Amino acid sequence: MLLTGKRLLITGVLTHGSIAWHTAKVAQDQGAEIVLTGFGRGMRLTRRSAQRLPDPPDVFELDINDPGQMDELVARLSERWGSIDGAVHAIAYAPEDALGGNFLTTPAESAALAFTTSTFSYKTLAVGLLPLLQKAGGGSLVTLDFDNSTQAWPAYDWMGVCKAALASVTRYLARDLGPHNVRVNAVSAGPLSTVAAKGIAGFSRFQEVWDGRAPLGWDTTDPTPVANMICVMLSDFATKVTGEVIHVDAGFHAIATSNRSPE
Repeated sequence: MLLTGKRLLITGVLTHGSIAWHTAKVAQDQGAEIVLTGFGRGMRLTRRSAQRLPDPPDVFELDINDPGQMDELVARLSERWGSIDGAVHAIAYAPEDALGGNFLTTPAESAALAFTTSTFSYKTLAVGLLPLLQKAGGGSLVTLDFDNSTQAWPAYDWMGVCKAALASVTRYLARDLGPHNVRVNAVSAGPLSTVAAKGIAGFSRFQEVWDGRAPLGWDTTDPTPVANMICVMLSDFATKVTGEVIHVDAGFHAIATSNRSPE
């Protein structure tokens, strides 16, 4: 199996419809031992979702913006495993006034909170886990991106800015962690009907756009193709891949305009 013997941390699991949950399921199916994280009032949902996995894992609390909780997580992982082989960064948040068409009126503090939680947090997680990754002789970090480096999307607003910055953070982390044999990558997923996505006004428009341009076709209800690629990136099949933003979007990013034939 692809991940036999790997010890993985998967953050940001909320419901069983999330990319993170499906990644956890595929990872277990491929032989990995995993631990999940949840946060605050969502811990109840995370624990419930954990029970739906083939082998229900432990759930640790992690507020990525709380240095004490990051330290506590590292201590618990060190006590449990001694080292770690990889982690999935599936953490993102933006206040309501930073989304939904409010780009011009978003206050600086809301944009800053979105950046700290959604983008800077990848660095926070990487630095926190580095000693455990070093003890394993290296490893793999993967974050969830949405391709915003060259385009502006309806309603995505400051989260779009944060995701564009996340691709850059991925490259800089790859530069600085490579000497420690730690690979750092991002998987850019097509739109999926997760709890977070449903909170973005106008999300339904993404499906319409993908229907016209994605040559392989796209199903917003199926996170499995994204989870599969994340697990490949966590595996030894990708030992010389770092600093990449890998698209799992049915080819949408490569097509300039609609594939539909004129009626």
